[in-house]
Amino acid sequence: MDLDPLVLSRIQFAFVVSFHAIFPVFTIGLASYIALIYGLAFKTNNPKWERLGAFWTQVFAVVFGMGVVSGIVMSFQFGTNWSNFALATSNFLGPILSYEVVTAFFLEAAFLGVLLFGRGKVPNGVHFFAALMVSIGTFISSFWILSANSWMQTPAGVEMRDGFYHVIDWSAAIFNDSFWYRFTHMGLASFLTGGFVVAGVSAWFIIEKR
Repeated sequence: MDLDPLVLSRIQFAFVVSFHAIFPVFTIGLASYIALIYGLAFKTNNPKWERLGAFWTQVFAVVFGMGVVSGIVMSFQFGTNWSNFALATSNFLGPILSYEVVTAFFLEAAFLGVLLFGRGKVPNGVHFFAALMVSIGTFISSFWILSANSWMQTPAGVEMRDGFYHVIDWSAAIFNDSFWYRFTHMGLASFLTGGFVVAGVSAWFIIEKR
């Protein structure tokens, strides 16, 4: 059996995407839950909310790190497995992926540092604000990634010239025909995933009488 590079590239990329997608879909939902917890902690001054927030923030940090590491591998594979495609679409996909890093990843990473290491060192209001920023950052990240993914399925706002896609309408390209369906689907899936994990872990703690 001949090992077709195209088939091998598809298998490798499918594995990485499937592995990576587990982490963002969980962290997006969990980040909103953490923001809710710290909002309640800020409002009630109940130490139980603080303890719960600290627990789930540690879980979030580990899963967030796994998502970043697997995402970096995936971005490299755009250039290694699909170099011709990456070159032809670079005028759109390049800026979109850069926007995700600049507007979302830096926001999440910076305020996650406040969440992890600022407990007891910054005012409760600042801690709550950091949780909100992390939560918003996860949705901004999914916005750009899903815009890129949707554009690959339903391209719009571009024209082909000399083998390259040139953007002629950024609004049409970003908000392409399938974007809103996919973005809504991702948001709902994230809340469901986060909710089920939180419920499952909480049930285990109750059963173990912890």
